[in-house]
This record gives sequence, structure tokens and C-alpha cells, in this order.
Amino acid sequence: MAKNKTKVTETDVIDFINSYVDNAQKKSDSLELIQLMSKWSGFKPKMWGPTIIGFGSYHYIYASGHEGDAPILGFSPRKAQFSLYIYSKTSKSDALLQQFGTFKMGKACIYIKKLADIDISILEQICRETITYLNENHECGACRSQ
Repeated sequence: MAKNKTKVTETDVIDFINSYVDNAQKKSDSLELIQLMSKWSGFKPKMWGPTIIGFGSYHYIYASGHEGDAPILGFSPRKAQFSLYIYSKTSKSDALLQQFGTFKMGKACIYIKKLADIDISILEQICRETITYLNENHECGACRSQ
């Protein structure tokens, strides 16, 4: 069975931001997201693969048998927009998205251009809802350390 290729690396998060993010606003937003997600998750940021900044980890197993580890919360400051890995499909999260601000929804992530486009208090509530969901539905959830 194939394993998840996105794993924790030893790359320094701040070094990654300084070398990868070439836009001052995106760099500032990245540093703010690090501060916020660290506070909400209780975990320090780590690089997951070459471009994802993740906080904590959980283990998942799909019905297909595919399994792996993923960050509890995470984001990537991609060139066009941020990819936020913060969403679990719950009725509460879906309701919160109605108040979130300007974003696009992907299959597993939320895309935003900048933090000013969203409501940070709603971002926090979505992140906390995901942490709760992962704790209740996956092995060890947020109690698992890296």
C-alpha cells in the first residue's frame, strides 16, 4: 500500500519563508499564520515536504487502506495564494465558512490570497473545530507529539 510522501523534514520554517516567499505581504501573513496556528494547536511549526508548514500530527487510515500521517493544522504560502490545511467537513465548519470572508474551496484545503480577506476569529474557530474533530476521529489526534 502506498504511503503518504509528505513527511516532516528538517528544513527550518523561517529559512523556508525567507527563501521561498518573495512578496512582503505574503511573508508577513505567513509569519502571522505561524504565530496563530502555533497558539491554537499548541505545536511548533515544522516543514512537511518542501512547501507545507504544519503543526502537530495525526495518523489517518482511509477505507481503501491508504494510511499516513498529516499535520493537524497547516498552510503553504504558494505563489498565487495560500493553501490552508485547516478544514474538517463538519456542520459547524460548514456554517463558519459562510462568515469566513473571500476564499475558494478545494477538496482538502481552503485557498486565500491574503489574511486581510478573511475573518481571523472565524479562522480560529475553524481551526479549533478541526482539532476537535481530529481528536475524536483519528489515532491520537492533537495529543500526538512529533
